[in-house]
Amino acid sequence: MRHLISMLLQNEAGALARVAGLFASRGYNIESLTVAATHDEEVSRLTLTVYGDDATVEQVVKQSAKLVDVIEIAELTRREHLERELSVVRVEAEGHVLDAFLSRVGARLLERIGTQSVVEFTGRTDEVDGFIDGLRGVAGITDQARSGVAAVERTALPV
Repeated sequence: MRHLISMLLQNEAGALARVAGLFASRGYNIESLTVAATHDEEVSRLTLTVYGDDATVEQVVKQSAKLVDVIEIAELTRREHLERELSVVRVEAEGHVLDAFLSRVGARLLERIGTQSVVEFTGRTDEVDGFIDGLRGVAGITDQARSGVAAVERTALPV
């Protein structure tokens, strides 16, 4: 099962390595990982995606919470959350065919030189996967970069 974990950690050298090392030492491949400073420059938000059984991931989350650099940790998998991933893709395609596809799916053209174009699409991971699959139907993909998932827990509404 896919697990989405969000952490706030001290923005210090080695903090990311300690967290990633804990997951690796338990045999987990980190599917995606994003990290950047928050509004507080001393704190970073790390979002990672791993696949595994609930009990084992729960144990790794509990062990991660004990790391000195971790301020807060939450598994967002079953919580209301917002997530986005960015995909930047270089394709070979005729302009008019690509333009029609991009406008239909809400993607953006970043650059075009002849029949080579670079496009971007942002959405949930499943939406990005669908975009890439659809893009293959109208263009030849020559290069691709994905950001990994960035996520935050959805704000609770006041009662």
